[in-house]
Amino acid sequence: MATIAILGYGTVGSGVLEVLRRNAASIGRRAGQPVTVKYICDIRDFSSHPDAALFVNNIDVILSDPEVTAVVETIGGLKPAYFYVKSALESGRHVVTSNKELVATHGAELLAIARRRGVCFLFEASVGGGTPIITPMHQCMAANVISEIAGIVNGTTNFMLTKMARENMDFGAALKLAQSLGYAETIDPSADVDGIDAQRKISILASLAFGRHFFPQNVPTRGIRDVSVKDIALAARQGAAVRLIAWARRGDDGSVALAVEPMLIPRENQLAGVEDVFNAVLVKGDMLGDVVFYGKGAGKLPTASAVVADVIDALKNGVKIHDSLFWQESAPIEGLYGDSTPADHYVRLENATEAVAKDLFGQQIEMLDTSDGEAVFTLRGVTSGRLAELCAKARAAGVRVGNTLKWMAE
Repeated sequence: MATIAILGYGTVGSGVLEVLRRNAASIGRRAGQPVTVKYICDIRDFSSHPDAALFVNNIDVILSDPEVTAVVETIGGLKPAYFYVKSALESGRHVVTSNKELVATHGAELLAIARRRGVCFLFEASVGGGTPIITPMHQCMAANVISEIAGIVNGTTNFMLTKMARENMDFGAALKLAQSLGYAETIDPSADVDGIDAQRKISILASLAFGRHFFPQNVPTRGIRDVSVKDIALAARQGAAVRLIAWARRGDDGSVALAVEPMLIPRENQLAGVEDVFNAVLVKGDMLGDVVFYGKGAGKLPTASAVVADVIDALKNGVKIHDSLFWQESAPIEGLYGDSTPADHYVRLENATEAVAKDLFGQQIEMLDTSDGEAVFTLRGVTSGRLAELCAKARAAGVRVGNTLKWMAE
């Protein structure tokens, strides 16, 4: 029998217990042994809970019990999760987590500890929730050299952009709806709408794909606060959808660029049709070509199912998983990763005329709209760095840059 402990009894932690009990027979069959929960560690009072006997408020109880084979961490954040996970690995126990911030910040270190101690550190649920992406990348695509990843990895912002497109909602109304439905935090939704959640996820995927640790703080990140109904409508007129895209690309020379930003996606691209709370990640391999992973990125039971699947993998396969699930430790870089690839950009200037736009950005721009005191146009074939210079020039001239959106290459 495999005995496990759950750290944190929130949405995902309670879901893990539910999945383990509801599907106990099939899980035991796949793991090769029954799997039972002996402890749940949470500092809150659960004395009136039906499973009160399982709760402890000190991880030392778990770490001192030789029967505990694996630990599931669903606390979130870095404190105390990092200390708990590191301690569990050092004590020779498998650890499974859904904590994207933990993996994005300390993944390389924790993977190295797991390999050294002969145990597993698994985190399928940290990127796609219930949608598998980590395991297919390091197992099913093991024969491929991955050159590019691009995906919609935040269901909240995708839901909001869908509502803005379908129902003509502005950003504020779409955010309030997302909050009322539990998709966005009511007090501080910045992790979703400002791209921080997606930033952590692309850091994990890039680390796995390219073999060394990429830190979230080095990823250029912009959320959807500046996206307007007008931007979405003008995008539709050009045969495109607006999506928050997390992407990473490796050049032939080994250089890597990655970012999180709202982009214009041509309707022919598979990501353009991903709507509501669904996620999708496109991975480009040299042998396989393009493959897309699609599904719900969150939810209690979908996420818990991914966590439990990792528990099964850990019990069944052990440390040999890390022959392929591994990346090297590295130091953060100074500043941000840049993108030197030219691309077309959509630009919306406020309090500007067509003449002002052409004076600032060049006579060759393609005007799209001049209503409401705004000048909206397409700027062809410029790098992100050059676009930033032109936008700085506009601001110095007293013109507000309402939004810019890069076109995704077809």
